[in-house]
Amino acid sequence: MILPILTDTRARLLFTTELLIYESGIACTGIDRIVKESGVSRKTVYRYFQTKEALIAAALTQRDERWMAWFEAVSLSGMPLPMRIQAMFDALGTWFNTPDFRGCAFINAAGETGDAEDVIRQVAKAHKLRLLRHLRQVIKEAGLAQPPADELAEQLLILIDGAITVALVTDNRAAAAQAARIAATLLPN
Repeated sequence: MILPILTDTRARLLFTTELLIYESGIACTGIDRIVKESGVSRKTVYRYFQTKEALIAAALTQRDERWMAWFEAVSLSGMPLPMRIQAMFDALGTWFNTPDFRGCAFINAAGETGDAEDVIRQVAKAHKLRLLRHLRQVIKEAGLAQPPADELAEQLLILIDGAITVALVTDNRAAAAQAARIAATLLPN
């Protein structure tokens, strides 16, 4: 793995952890590997984070910030709703075709935790709720009435997560385009 040059120790640790858990999963990413890949001593890791779970939760929180900034940017504020939704799925399709695509880091992480109250599961849940809020905002900006707007946002979230999962599990890189066609049928005329 080639890491960017990060002079801030905490930033390097979080970036490395995020990459490793996205690439290999939580269970397969031990502290020893994080220490080796990041160049941060074990003592320093535990100075910043009391547990591996706290470190992973922080790394996922960082990913949430970056992923949501990207997704909000591709949502094309100011455009008509059909174009905004199409742009979202087009961006997902581009992501699915990158060499490092490993699905949704949050779904993957939630799938590795058995306890709904686990801090990692809570970060994953917070990400999905944040994505849902964004979708509601996009629909609200289009002037759709409530409650149909809330239902549409929830349906879009399911389509987004479904497309991500199908692309990963079946290697169907066209899943975003298929989900976009389904989304178009849900929009009011």
